[in-house]
Amino acid sequence: MSGEVRIEIEARVGGACVAHVTLDNAGKLNTLNSALMKEFAVRIGALAKDEHLRAVVLTGAGDRAFIGGADIDEMAGLDAGSARAFITRVHRCCEVLRDLPVPVIGRINGYALGAGMEVAAACDLRVAADSAVFGMPEVKLGIPSVVEAALLPSLVGWGRTRQMLLLGETFSAAEAETWGLVEAVVPTEGLDAQVEAWLTSLLAAEPAAVRLQKALIRRWEDLPMKDAIAAGIDAFEAAWTTDAPARSMAEFQANRAARRTNR
Repeated sequence: MSGEVRIEIEARVGGACVAHVTLDNAGKLNTLNSALMKEFAVRIGALAKDEHLRAVVLTGAGDRAFIGGADIDEMAGLDAGSARAFITRVHRCCEVLRDLPVPVIGRINGYALGAGMEVAAACDLRVAADSAVFGMPEVKLGIPSVVEAALLPSLVGWGRTRQMLLLGETFSAAEAETWGLVEAVVPTEGLDAQVEAWLTSLLAAEPAAVRLQKALIRRWEDLPMKDAIAAGIDAFEAAWTTDAPARSMAEFQANRAARRTNR
């Protein structure tokens, strides 16, 4: 078995839905092989077409690993040509998450190593079990850390990125939180509660605004400051092509007036 991608669509109030995605290669710490990566890219990409989708929650099967990295057994047989194709598949797994129009929550339930840490970095929000272990050990295997490892400086800074990539050492969930790699660390049994708290906040926001915000953040990563600000002005204007701002602000004003009346 090369593993599988399981997707459960959870219906929420008002026709909204949340996709719960589980990477299942548990016998090998949910490591990524070519077949699994191809399936992941296709199925995650298909989620982008769902207009009712509000968020995606990504985790690994079992409680030992989020994604334990790329499959070393497969990598050991690569040559220069096949290596390029293989690492491009790793990149594609990260890219489809970043390109989804809705936020992706990484539920990190164990080892997140190498390609697994890159997939985590491609998520929009990350919560880790306090027992989770992180690392970018590629240099110890004779290869550099690449593709979405390029996201790490924006998350943890250049100094920590150099420490992670050049030394190849593992580090704890507590260190990951201190360094800014993850937004929350909880006991394993608290992972679902933290995910639900974030989902509650996301579902309370205007869906069109959340989609605009994610798209804008994605653009900011690639733009110089002047162009990033201009892109923000475009996104603000785009928000007003729907009734969401007027409706949401009217509701806010009504609630504020009600609070004042009840004082």
